[in-house]
Amino acid sequence: MALKVVIIGGGSSYTPEIIEGLLDRYESFPVNEIALVDIEQGKEKLGIIEKLAKRMIAKANKPIALTAGFNRREALKGATFVTSQIRIGGLKAREKDERIPLSHGVLGQETNGAGGVFKALRTIPVLLEIAEDMANICPEAWLINFTNPAGMVTEALLKHGQHKRVVGVCNIPFNMRTGVAEVLGCSVEEVEIEFIGLNHFVFGRRVTVNGEDRTEKVLEKLQDPNNQYSPANIVSEGWSKAFLSAFHMLPNPYHSYYFKGEDMLSKSLKDYKENGTRAEVVQEVEKELFKKYENEALDVKPEELEQRGGAYYSDAACSIMTSIFNNTNDIQTVNTLNNGTISDLPDDAVIEVNALIGSQGPRPLSIGKLPLSVKGIIQLMKNFEELVIEAAVTGNKQLVYQALVINPLVREEQLAETLLNELMEAHKDELPQFY
Repeated sequence: MALKVVIIGGGSSYTPEIIEGLLDRYESFPVNEIALVDIEQGKEKLGIIEKLAKRMIAKANKPIALTAGFNRREALKGATFVTSQIRIGGLKAREKDERIPLSHGVLGQETNGAGGVFKALRTIPVLLEIAEDMANICPEAWLINFTNPAGMVTEALLKHGQHKRVVGVCNIPFNMRTGVAEVLGCSVEEVEIEFIGLNHFVFGRRVTVNGEDRTEKVLEKLQDPNNQYSPANIVSEGWSKAFLSAFHMLPNPYHSYYFKGEDMLSKSLKDYKENGTRAEVVQEVEKELFKKYENEALDVKPEELEQRGGAYYSDAACSIMTSIFNNTNDIQTVNTLNNGTISDLPDDAVIEVNALIGSQGPRPLSIGKLPLSVKGIIQLMKNFEELVIEAAVTGNKQLVYQALVINPLVREEQLAETLLNELMEAHKDELPQFY
């Protein structure tokens, strides 16, 4: 059968990782066509990625046709799977998301706090357009979304989109499993973590290795600041014995922004003053990556790609596509509809959870009630996400203001108004629904 994968955002620096993932899985996922799609402004990068991808395919000696272009609707014809890795406004928009909050003494981060709000507001309408195209052109295809903020984007698609075959992916659960494997000195395949919560706000409630409960040992090991599982974009110095013992769960790296807020803010402000925003650092990393990608001798994914904070998103996406295609019903961690999985959250909320992945998509493993220690803040964060999603769809500025006020990284009502006005003005070209 024909197996076509469309990569929306094909000019991304992450694309070589998707290509590598597809090549590594070719025997079980025999893709015969890959279509890279981007926008005209990304023409140069798309051209570089196209040539590198073709060299990688040639080296692997696989019969895969690869095309690259700007006509999304044309590319979607015959698609079996579609992946989304887009950034509306590019890294310059991310720079504003980080710089403007930091200039007011609050955290500037691309998927959390005020910056995350505005990334979602820019992104959700575009993903809804993609979903509409898929509903009309390739209704049987699956959309594997790892465009951030992945949880909010996935929920917006499932609530408001015309296409319902959608799965959200994040690299944080993979990072956590990998980190635990390193701490325990075992392979990542042996490690299972029961995840509960939301994208970028998920906890690990239980750790098993080959079915044996090792939660206590992991929590003990994580008290050593050298034993961490943070991606390249988050610098964490670990967690106290008091925190780990009291909550008795594995925090994820993004929890540092919420539970170690003063420390993370002071570091962010120091880095901002000395080196600029993380977006500016990433732009330099990308320049170096694309220089390498241009080298005609390069026919593999370079190791330097792992310096990007989202490394392994693409590999996770490939695993999900393979499991859906083969109906394997193996367990992976995804963003998908709650539907009673967590009884303390609405059925139509998107959660980050372990699920069986088969031909009908994800089937979440039951969680039940949230632990009392984190129930309130997870419900608050879900409420926050719901406000942002409704604002993105309706263009209602009051909903944005409400979301900023209840977000733990903003809170102050006058500060929320200032951030709203400045970020709205900074991004007005990408926020037509508000104008």
